[in-house]
Amino acid sequence: MIAKTVWAWAFCACALLSVACKKKTDLATSAGAGSAKPAELRIAVIPKGTTHEFWKAVHAGAIKAARELKVEVVWKGPLKEDDLKSQVDLVQSFTAQGVSGIVLAPLNDTALAAPVKAAGDAQIPVVIFDSALKENSYVSFVATDNHAAGALAGERMAKLLNGKGNVIVLRYLEGSASTHDREQGFLEAIAKFPDIKVVSSNRYGGATTESAHAAGENLLLAQNAGKNRIDGIFTPNESTTFGMLLALQKAQLTGKIHFIGFDSSEKLLSGLGAGQIDALVLQDPMKMGYLAVKTMAQHLQKQPVAARIDTGATLVDKDNLHNPEIAELVKPDLSHWLGAP
Repeated sequence: MIAKTVWAWAFCACALLSVACKKKTDLATSAGAGSAKPAELRIAVIPKGTTHEFWKAVHAGAIKAARELKVEVVWKGPLKEDDLKSQVDLVQSFTAQGVSGIVLAPLNDTALAAPVKAAGDAQIPVVIFDSALKENSYVSFVATDNHAAGALAGERMAKLLNGKGNVIVLRYLEGSASTHDREQGFLEAIAKFPDIKVVSSNRYGGATTESAHAAGENLLLAQNAGKNRIDGIFTPNESTTFGMLLALQKAQLTGKIHFIGFDSSEKLLSGLGAGQIDALVLQDPMKMGYLAVKTMAQHLQKQPVAARIDTGATLVDKDNLHNPEIAELVKPDLSHWLGAP
């Protein structure tokens, strides 16, 4: 009898302790749920490539926005700007992971359309930057007005040539909307001058300096540039500009042919300062990366955003290269955002 009584009291005590523990656990869970921080926004940023100086500046701008807005940015892109499959795979992978949003600079205006639409169907919004896309389901397009930027180059070329001469264009890559628009802007501006003849505009330099160098050499040779048959050259991005600069240097034609390029790097600025390049049309890649991430964060926070955001373009030559307002544009301090090189 005593044993049964002791057992009964022990059972009751355990039951009471269990209830008390459960109440304590429930209270703790409730308190945790009430005080938990909201999930951090995770934004995937996919550039066209990761090696050119342009994309490093875009990366810095994206990080600057992430720190200011307290969101997480995952930066990942193809190593080279001709690896279309890698970029498509990245969009599909981030969609499968369920990131909060995707910020994309499409390598091809058609091939990335389906992956972007699939992301939208999965309730993952996409902001397009740098280069346009033949798909309208994205939230916003953040980029230079590339057609107007190309026209800036065309107008300057016409001035350098005094309205007459033979010109060649070394294009970048088929399917790249941004550079296509620059090329078209240049050609349309030049077309206003009947005494300027575009003798070649159908050659492509490709995504690397090496391929652009080879294409530049072949183009100069095919057009008898060494026999004073070419007066002006336009290239629409960093790799084609540097590749053509190398080709001109090798052929000892620098300074003999007017040359306008696009984008900035230490070597291109050196060529500009030495008179081997007449002018460079510069975008603001850091601003582009910053605004692309900021636009996505605002959209995710249910704030209204513009469908098209122009990040501007500036024509830089030897005369204005050292102006204070140009200095930060041509050589931004990226170390604060990306760490020491």
